[in-house]
Amino acid sequence: MAIISMKALLESGVHFGHRTHKWHPAMKPYIFTERNGIHIIDLQKTVKAIEQGYALVRDTVSSGGTVLFVGTKRQAQEMIQSEAIRCGMPYVTDRWLGGMLTNWRTIRQRINELERLERMRDSGDFGRITKKEALIHMREIERLEVLLGGIRKMAHLPELLFVVDVQREATAIHEANLLEIPVIGMVDTNCDPRNVDYVIPSNDDAIRAIKLMVGKIADAVLEGKALRKEEEIEEEPERVMARTVAEEPELADEELLGESTLAKLTPKGGRFVFDEEEVVVVVDEEEVVAVEEEVVAGEEEVVAGEEEAVLESEDEFVVDATNWNEEDETEAVAEEKTEEE
Repeated sequence: MAIISMKALLESGVHFGHRTHKWHPAMKPYIFTERNGIHIIDLQKTVKAIEQGYALVRDTVSSGGTVLFVGTKRQAQEMIQSEAIRCGMPYVTDRWLGGMLTNWRTIRQRINELERLERMRDSGDFGRITKKEALIHMREIERLEVLLGGIRKMAHLPELLFVVDVQREATAIHEANLLEIPVIGMVDTNCDPRNVDYVIPSNDDAIRAIKLMVGKIADAVLEGKALRKEEEIEEEPERVMARTVAEEPELADEELLGESTLAKLTPKGGRFVFDEEEVVVVVDEEEVVAVEEEVVAGEEEVVAGEEEAVLESEDEFVVDATNWNEEDETEAVAEEKTEEE
C-alpha cells in the first residue's frame, strides 16, 4: 500500500513548480514538463521519494533517534510547529541561529539560561530585584523562548533533519552536512538539491502541499515510536527473566545434599564445612583431644610391649649361658678324674 496517493498530491498542488526562468538545472531529473511558463514536477518520483523518506524517518525513530523539523518561512511555521508537537519532536520555526548544530554546546548553555530565568520568575525571585532588572529578564525569557523554545527538550544533536525550503534553510543544511547528519528536504524547481541526502521534489510554497508533506513525516515519527514501544514490551519479559536468574541465590552444597547423606558422611562429633573447591571435615576440639589421648596410650602400650620382648630375650640368653657353664664344668671334672686314675 502506497504511503500517499497521486490524487492527494494533485489536490494539494504538489506538482506546481516555479517559473521556467527561475529553475535550477540540477532539478531537471525531477521535472516532468512545462506548462504556461511553469515547470511541472514529476509526481511519480515524488511518491517514491516520500516512501523512501517515510521509511528512513520511521526506522530512525524506532531505533531511538531524533528528527529535527526546520521551516522558518511564513507558510511553513504553523504547520511545522503543530506537527512537531503532535509527534513529540524538536523544531525551529523562527530563525536559524548560526551554530545551532555545529556549536551545540553554546546553544545548550543558552537553553539552560532560559530555564534558570524561568525558575527565578516562577519562584518569585523577580520581586526581590528592581523593576528594571526584572523587565530585562522578562524580555530575555521571551527572546530565548522564541529562538530556542522548539529545541529546549532536545538533549543532543538530532539524527535526522527535515527541511521544508532547502534554499531558505541553506545554513541549517550546511551545518548538517558538516556533522554528517542526513537531510530530508522538500525541494522546489528553483532549489539546488545536491546538498540534500533525500530529495522530495515538491512545491514548497503552497500551504496545502506543506501540510501534506509535514503531516506524512510526523506520521512516520509516530509509527517509529509505536514500533519502538512494541520492541520494548517484547524485550521486557526477557529482561525480567534475566534479572530474576541473576538475583536467585545459589544453593550451597550442604543444601543440595540430603540429611541422610550428610548423617552418613559426617564423622562422630563433627560436621561438614563446604568450600568452593573442596569439602573440609571439622571435628570438635574435645573429640580431637580424646583421639590424641587414645593414640598416645596406644603408642605407650607398643613401647611397653617392645621392652618386655627385649627383657625376655635377655633372660633366655642368660639362662643359655648358665647352662653352658655347668656342662663345661662337669666335663672338666670328669676329665680330671680320668687323668688321676
